[in-house]
Amino acid sequence: MSSDSADSKPSVSADEGSLLSTMKNLWAYMWPADRPDLRLRVVLAIGALLLSKVATTLVPFAYKGIIDSLDGSAPDSAVILGLAVPIVLVIAYTLGNVIDAGFQQLRDVLFASVGQHAVRKLALQTFHHLHRLSLRFHLARRTGGLSRVIERGTKGIETVVRFAMLNIAPTIVEFIVTAIIFVWLFGISYLGVLVVMIWAYLYFTIKASNWRIGIRRAMNDSDTDANGKAIDSLLNYETVKYFANEKMEAARYDVSMAGYERSAIRIWTSLGFLNFGQAVIFYTGFLIIAVMSIVGVMNGTLTLGDFVLLNTFLMQIYRPLNFIGFVYRELRQGLTDIEAMFKLLDQSPEVEDAPDAKPLTITGPVIRFDNVTFHYDPDRPILKGVSFEVPAGKTVAIVGPTGAGKSTISRLLYRFYDVTGGSITIDGQDLRKVTQESLRSAIGMVPQDTVLFNDTIGYNIEYGRPGASAEDVRAAAAMAQVGPFIETLPKGYETPVGERGLKLSGGEKQRVAIARTILKAPSILILDEATSALDTKTERDIQSALDVVSKNRTTVVIAHRLSTVVNADEILVLRDGAIAERGNHAALLQQDGLYAQMWNRQREATEAEEQLLRTANDPEGFVKRGVPAAE
Repeated sequence: MSSDSADSKPSVSADEGSLLSTMKNLWAYMWPADRPDLRLRVVLAIGALLLSKVATTLVPFAYKGIIDSLDGSAPDSAVILGLAVPIVLVIAYTLGNVIDAGFQQLRDVLFASVGQHAVRKLALQTFHHLHRLSLRFHLARRTGGLSRVIERGTKGIETVVRFAMLNIAPTIVEFIVTAIIFVWLFGISYLGVLVVMIWAYLYFTIKASNWRIGIRRAMNDSDTDANGKAIDSLLNYETVKYFANEKMEAARYDVSMAGYERSAIRIWTSLGFLNFGQAVIFYTGFLIIAVMSIVGVMNGTLTLGDFVLLNTFLMQIYRPLNFIGFVYRELRQGLTDIEAMFKLLDQSPEVEDAPDAKPLTITGPVIRFDNVTFHYDPDRPILKGVSFEVPAGKTVAIVGPTGAGKSTISRLLYRFYDVTGGSITIDGQDLRKVTQESLRSAIGMVPQDTVLFNDTIGYNIEYGRPGASAEDVRAAAAMAQVGPFIETLPKGYETPVGERGLKLSGGEKQRVAIARTILKAPSILILDEATSALDTKTERDIQSALDVVSKNRTTVVIAHRLSTVVNADEILVLRDGAIAERGNHAALLQQDGLYAQMWNRQREATEAEEQLLRTANDPEGFVKRGVPAAE
């Protein structure tokens, strides 16, 4: 089910009417089908809790017996013999409280594995799901806000699972037992007051807690927004410094934190109102029952022990009653926290494997685009009937102006999106009919913007083939012409690259990306403007490494700089989503069309750049005057 639809209903909602259906959807986390050992722990934990409730129920009777045995009504001759009775009752009272505390702690110990397993299972499920979601989703997301949603959601699931399983049902049982005791010992009038008090308490708690849900959502939204802005600003630290916009970033962050502050104040204020209202309702009921019991003692229908028993039961009822209010508040808060996470889980991936999808079988490989059309928005077509073939072991380059649809071709090959018309095949197999994992395992990519993991250089190269030997990693680095550079570093392959690889230069990062792709040893290679962000000299150095990588591989080169594709077997010139020209470099220059115009403009720009470099290195103008420069 996709949550993109306006009519879609999330599987987990904090709204009052959705509570039962929400708890049903969370049942799999409370009672894991694949873990009988955890199910046994749940049963044992509930058993321990029920035993603690039995002890809790019996303790007031021991207290009543102590009071009755010490009220002074016994004759003097029986005092010595009767001394054993209150002592035994005191021991029973003490043991009852110890047993109650012991079984409650045993409950928590038994259930710890269940709660933490639920947290781990949901976190892993969310992590997997986020990687399954489409590129379109990830281009629009805010990393900081997303991480905060996951953080709150994983904590919320433990709260919901723990309270739902271990507190609500046993507390209801305790209420029922207490009600039976009230009728049996004191009559229906006492029960009537008790029931009205409990009903008013729960009604007020539910209504006030539901009112607080809106405040909690607003606080979560402000928290998510603030965290997203903070992470975004820190990831773009250098840009902030370039424009001296620290104050502006701090102001934007403070606006979100101000919203969080307002909501947090309202949360605590409303909690104070809720707690005070609960206390007023309970102690009103307590007052009525206490007055009734005093009248009973004065009339002789109740003993002093009965008065103490009633008050003890009321105090013991207050604990679970207050806890029910606390549990309901925590459940609502937990559901609000995990609501956003489950909205993520409710989103369907845009691209999924077909039910009968098979692994890709490589025999060539030969890539074929057959009348491919594609659009992100129906009103704005990107590719319009594109057809071409990349023979096995050959290189086809795709060039064209910005916005012509070049990079879209690489995204379609990786199946980040599905074509809206036509087909793409590899060795005759439609990409929509093969598994995404096998497809992407067969393709290697060197992108324009290489982003490295915040780990070591060795880890980032080994990422191309996890588990590769150190010798293979070094060999790949050598082929990518980055090995000698790594060897000069004090920590060598253990050198950290920093966040997104920012400790390395653009050329160094690009070589690491090439080494990573070499280690993967793919059958198909995509070079997506792999050198367009580099200077001319670095581009020439890296181009030789790319030539080594692409040798004898079916290669698609998407390029902005035409100097990198002059040796391609075929060059496709895209314009407005269609192939305007095709041929090798020499043939396209002879056509004197769009490609020739682009080539001439870039050649002039390159010559101007080289002239500037010569001038910078020759400040006295010797070269211009034909005078040999001094050594």
